[in-house]
Amino acid sequence: QVQLVESGGGLVQPGGSLRLSCVASGSIFRINRMGWYRQAPGKQRELVASIFTAGNTNYADSVKGRFTISRDNSKNTVYLQMNSLKPEDTAVYYCNLYDPPINMAYWGKGTLVTVSS
Repeated sequence: QVQLVESGGGLVQPGGSLRLSCVASGSIFRINRMGWYRQAPGKQRELVASIFTAGNTNYADSVKGRFTISRDNSKNTVYLQMNSLKPEDTAVYYCNLYDPPINMAYWGKGTLVTVSS
């Protein structure tokens, strides 16, 4: 079983920064994809950014140039550095881990990010 635990959410003013972290534990294949999704009230969950074990990344157009995803494979940890935050970034952010060899996806419980003055 895989567990994902997020941290780092909170309240920040527009233009501010936050850093989210997610630690994965359990039976994790060496090659995998970790990422962040978000869900705002009344909206569908959407991909924010993802990163494979080798380091190749993917970003939603809405966050390109503002958010940076990174990972520490030795710690099974993924980070999301969020800069120049906007009110529309307000959402619950969920950590995701996808294991391609077994086609399994796992989710964290989410951490709330609120961007407001």
